[in-house]
Amino acid sequence: MNERRLAMMRIIDSRKKFTARELAERFNVSVRTIQRDLDYLQQIGFPLYSEQGAHGGYRALENRILPPLQLTRTEALGLFLMLEMLEKVPDFPFDAIRSHLAVQYYGSLPSDVQTNIDQMRSHISFRMMQLHEPAPWTTEILEASIAKQEIRIAYKSAKGDKEHNVYPFGIYFENGYWYMPARNPEKTLLFRVDRIQHVEKTGAIDPEVPSLAEWMQSTDDRDKAEVVLRFTPFGMRLAKDDPILHTAADGQWSGPVPLEEFPFTARRLLRFGPDVQVVSPPRLRDLVLQLLQDSINQYKE
Repeated sequence: MNERRLAMMRIIDSRKKFTARELAERFNVSVRTIQRDLDYLQQIGFPLYSEQGAHGGYRALENRILPPLQLTRTEALGLFLMLEMLEKVPDFPFDAIRSHLAVQYYGSLPSDVQTNIDQMRSHISFRMMQLHEPAPWTTEILEASIAKQEIRIAYKSAKGDKEHNVYPFGIYFENGYWYMPARNPEKTLLFRVDRIQHVEKTGAIDPEVPSLAEWMQSTDDRDKAEVVLRFTPFGMRLAKDDPILHTAADGQWSGPVPLEEFPFTARRLLRFGPDVQVVSPPRLRDLVLQLLQDSINQYKE
């Protein structure tokens, strides 16, 4: 297959119609040449169909087969490693295709590259944190986010099961868990996807719902207090593995923390034991002290 036909497979999609003349002008060839190219693509199974009339043209079916990748040996090895790594991410969206894609891609490679991959497997491993609870709703949430659709979720929290009607912004994977930031009529909430028991689309759509990227770049306008922590040398080693506290330096960490996150932050600090001290504010220090006292009281009963 020549480069022009591969390029045509990439640009002809289900969202836009192309006339043979438009394609001819784009590739600087005759209309007859484009028509031969289109006939060839249909013969090899590319799901292309034409619409007749003054406003007709060519369009591809939505679930069409995409053109094959043209990769160097190094690129092929790198892509296979990425597929292997993605298989280790639990509940990846559109999960059913991952293992099939890896097998299909491997089978299409030349035998010498397959040998390289077999050798490589003995020297590399991807060890991901495994979730204790499944998070089967990642695909549905991602699709609703893209369509800016409202969903109704049944959510299992520390206070019991509760239903929420929310507009999801997207999902992100962090420290072994999928998270879903979403907006209800009052505010933005953050949900752990593995705690979502059920997802149902309500049919409502709001084009003003931000994307995940927009939300991550937005300013957090919640009330905050400056938190100052002091670490022992061993506490500094632990802090370097923490996604929030890893910026600690010279035995200290400081930064603004939303007041509503204080209970979560206090519990986060418990794992540091005697290797962290809350210097300020007093409210957070009192929460940590109370949790420590509650832990001690368990052993006095």
